[in-house]
Amino acid sequence: MRQVILIPDSESGGFTVTVPSLPGCLSEGDTYEEAMTNIRDAIALYIEDLIADGDPVPEDMAPIQVALI
Repeated sequence: MRQVILIPDSESGGFTVTVPSLPGCLSEGDTYEEAMTNIRDAIALYIEDLIADGDPVPEDMAPIQVALI
């Protein structure tokens, strides 16, 4: 799986997930598990669309470490 950034939503209790190596690819979910399932689907569709359009599929970015302070 590609590197993703999981952003908790303190108001709803859900999560937003983005994929740095695939600009504009994002999803969300009410739980961690749902958010991760949804982003896997979003990544697959994003890459499928790139291939269908004849565009190159970007490589994944180097790992980023995030700390919540």
